[in-house]
Amino acid sequence: MAEWNAYYRNEDDEEEQDEGEQSGGDYKITGRDSLVFLVDASKEMFIKGEDGEPSNFDMTMQVVRTVYTSKIISSYRDLVALVFYGTEHSKNPRNSFKHVYVYHDLDEPGAKRVQEVDALRGEIGAKLAAETMGSGETSLGDALWCCANLYSDIKLRLSHKRLMIFTCRDEPHRGDNAKDRQARTKAGDLKETGVIIDLMHLMKPGGFNVAPFFRDIVSPPEDESELELQLEPCDKLVDLQERVNAKEQKKRARARLNLCLGEGMNVAVGMYSNAVSARKPPPVILYRETNETVSRKIRTFHTQTGSLLLTSEIKKAQTYGKKQIVMEKDEVDAIKKFEDPGLFLIGFKPMEKLKRHHHIRPAVFLYPDEEQVKGSACLFSALLTKCSERNVFALCRCVARQNDPPRFVALVPQREEVDEGKVQITPPGFNAIYLPYADDLRTLDLPQSPSASQIQVDKMKEIVSKLRFKYRSDAFENPVIQQHYRNLEALALDMVAPEDTEDLIMPKVEQIDRDLGPLAQEFKDLVYPEGYNPEGKPAAKRKTAGTGGGAEKKPKVEVGEDELKAHVKNGTLGKLTVPVLKEACKQLGVRTTGTKKQELMDALIDKLG
Repeated sequence: MAEWNAYYRNEDDEEEQDEGEQSGGDYKITGRDSLVFLVDASKEMFIKGEDGEPSNFDMTMQVVRTVYTSKIISSYRDLVALVFYGTEHSKNPRNSFKHVYVYHDLDEPGAKRVQEVDALRGEIGAKLAAETMGSGETSLGDALWCCANLYSDIKLRLSHKRLMIFTCRDEPHRGDNAKDRQARTKAGDLKETGVIIDLMHLMKPGGFNVAPFFRDIVSPPEDESELELQLEPCDKLVDLQERVNAKEQKKRARARLNLCLGEGMNVAVGMYSNAVSARKPPPVILYRETNETVSRKIRTFHTQTGSLLLTSEIKKAQTYGKKQIVMEKDEVDAIKKFEDPGLFLIGFKPMEKLKRHHHIRPAVFLYPDEEQVKGSACLFSALLTKCSERNVFALCRCVARQNDPPRFVALVPQREEVDEGKVQITPPGFNAIYLPYADDLRTLDLPQSPSASQIQVDKMKEIVSKLRFKYRSDAFENPVIQQHYRNLEALALDMVAPEDTEDLIMPKVEQIDRDLGPLAQEFKDLVYPEGYNPEGKPAAKRKTAGTGGGAEKKPKVEVGEDELKAHVKNGTLGKLTVPVLKEACKQLGVRTTGTKKQELMDALIDKLG
């Protein structure tokens, strides 16, 4: 009978599960993400830039390659496709669309696909593309129709569907109104089925004008801050990479809740994770003969009869007062449930009441969800503005999921920040900080240690001021994870050796020594006694004289004949060790056929009994 406390989920396990859902995704519940790269293969895309800069086609292939590898690392279950339009040769399902070349169907990315994209990069890749696909007439409507068929052929559940168009031509049909109408119609059909169409327009001589044609093709911006980005073309690889990453990055909500401000006043909000710990994916168990994935199943059997137990036959128990309290699964579920998921406003507190030691687990970010409740954005913005102006936080009771225990959270306002180019740096919203219960707080009994003098404190202040620098978490990558994926990439792509990874968290000792100068030695002189070297090894222990450095041999233990007879009479002969019994047999001249303890005892009993 299982203990019912094992049925409850620990908060640490809950955080790990949340991180797992954010990084890998719970595909059985939410479905898979899908991304289709629709790339223009016209001759204009292959023109090189000034000063030897790569062509628009080469930049696009580098971005596609980066997305493929990042998908393999972070979201290997997502589906990705690569389609070219404006080609001379055609290759698509049933070859029903001319001048459309499906290079990769919608499927999970793999090492072979990365190698095939690598083959299209550089001058050699441009020649291969010309031989394989060529450049011909353009019909964006047929290309969008072909992409729609790719989506319809997928039988899996898709949670997010996105299509990215890469082109440097703002008028792909050169004024052909019939083709323009067809493209607008197909784009509308795709958007009705939930496909988000993004334009990754590239620089061309004379500039790129989105308004005449593509404004009716692409989906409206998801955020007002993206409106400016939709109008500006990319002329550098870094800009194109940043724009693709911003669009491709997941924005899944951990939960969608109602923030209850009072009776009959609810604001719909989404709960997002700002930062999630990156972890190496778990190993996959394979059958050694065929390398097929092995699935594990758990079965529960009766300890006495060995019969298979059904879920309905299993109960939970808790020992209390030396007595087992047995409960059904439904009763345990009822005990766990306090209330339905949601946020319930309790009141407001000044910001100075919130202390650093109140932060016990990663905070989450709250943003209004206008689709769930109309008017949520307006009311949420008003609440955010007032809390920020009065420098207060909202204290709420939070139940994030069904059967989750209630927690107190502090909703700390965060105002929007933009840079000089009016690009958003920090989004507006509330940071929900989980507050501790009284049971979570501990009183620590710290050991007593000598306190530093004021001179020592002042000297350390000088050292700290010399070593200060502006820290940005996004500037440091985890060296263990990076090396892990470099090794996997080298194995998957048949590389001679993995790429070198720079450990960015290693201290720059030479630069630190230059910055500190004599301060480090001055601090040592103030803290350590004269002649003491903190970096030196401790003196080795001297060996005992006469031992020669080897381990001492234990002296033999001899037992007299009278003592042995007493052991035999009292039946305590078995308390003696095997070496003692062997020595006793040798003294008494007893011959034994074996060296086991029982054989030695039997021989001595026969001799002395």
